[in-house]
Amino acid sequence: MASIPSIHEKYMREAYRQALKAYRLGEVPIGCVIVHDGRIIGRGYNRRNTDHCTLSHAEITAIRRASKALGDWRLEDCTLYVTLEPCQMCAGAIVQARIPEVVMGSESPKSGCSGSVLDILNNPGFNHQVSVTKGVLADECSALLTRFFTELREKLKAAKAAGKASEDAADPAASEGAAGN
Repeated sequence: MASIPSIHEKYMREAYRQALKAYRLGEVPIGCVIVHDGRIIGRGYNRRNTDHCTLSHAEITAIRRASKALGDWRLEDCTLYVTLEPCQMCAGAIVQARIPEVVMGSESPKSGCSGSVLDILNNPGFNHQVSVTKGVLADECSALLTRFFTELREKLKAAKAAGKASEDAADPAASEGAAGN
């Protein structure tokens, strides 16, 4: 029988594959899968920019698909795997869907709502709390996010430099003034 950590790693790798889809689209690479009875019933990846929709988070897409697969909004016997700690919207949706367990890769110190900024998943004021396992394949999940943001900063820097060069070319007086200094 497989150990729990290896099962968590198996499904987190599937969530990571979803994150790679987002990465290829130029989206923040976050991926999610939902498992029921040892079978993935919902998949999702970040598509906010692609869809022009705030709601296009990996978790929301996976929850929608899992609910459709089960024919119920309650996902009471499911486990959600996500590569990055859920935000407040996704954490709220997880609680509302009655998902009992969340397994996450890396933490999100600026927007995470599974303990980093808030702990929506385990707020005793709600009628449902979630068991959380943190840090599964955290290094891989974090490395993908770091790579994405490093590349994004480089692209923005290059675009800014190209914009400055075309601005100078369009205004010969600005170029002459700079050369005379």
